[in-house]
Amino acid sequence: MTDPAAKTLVPVLRISFPDEDRLGHGKMELLEHIRATGSISAAGRAMDMSYRRAWLLVSEMNRMFCEQVVEPQRGGQKGGGAALTPFGEELLDRFRRMEKTMRESLAEDLAWLEAKRSL
Repeated sequence: MTDPAAKTLVPVLRISFPDEDRLGHGKMELLEHIRATGSISAAGRAMDMSYRRAWLLVSEMNRMFCEQVVEPQRGGQKGGGAALTPFGEELLDRFRRMEKTMRESLAEDLAWLEAKRSL
């Protein structure tokens, strides 16, 4: 059985920077998993990606901004981990707010598109 929500139109926010860097849903999802797990590797596993890929995305985000998004955490029984910086938390919150604003702004037009779409 197909999930009816999977067939609805969904706007996707992606911000392209002038130097070809991009910020979108995938990086924000990675940040949410890092916040939840305290680990880049666990966040990558939760998204079915390699540690290397997750680490490269984190490194890219840290390079994109004048403040770090994710910082290493040292110590603990199992060694270190990772955590969002205050800037990373704000970045994630603002991106999610932009997505919500976009969905609300486009709701009427998306409903129109949905009504006109052939199934």
